[in-house]
Amino acid sequence: MRKNAYHSSPRLSADEVRLARMLKALGNPVRFQIMQILAEKQTCITGEIVELTSLAQSTTSQHLKVLREAGLIIGEIEGPATCYCLNPEGILWLKEQISKWLPGCCR
Repeated sequence: MRKNAYHSSPRLSADEVRLARMLKALGNPVRFQIMQILAEKQTCITGEIVELTSLAQSTTSQHLKVLREAGLIIGEIEGPATCYCLNPEGILWLKEQISKWLPGCCR
């Protein structure tokens, strides 16, 4: 089994690991697009996201899983579908961490 690269570095704090996971999730163009879709529409069921990304349902579901595990989105089961939206707590945390990450930069 492959060891998770984030956990192999003893120099990263839990917050740094969380930030790296979020940034990695956002680094994929499809996941970035999904975040833009959810920001614009507020909520979407999986099928709507599939239509807007033109990807297979299974591929879209995998991207949604990565975003959910990174804490960037949340999903609520509504009947046979899952309705997704941005995770306000995760997004606010990310914004705060980015502003603290490189405090001496870009003044």
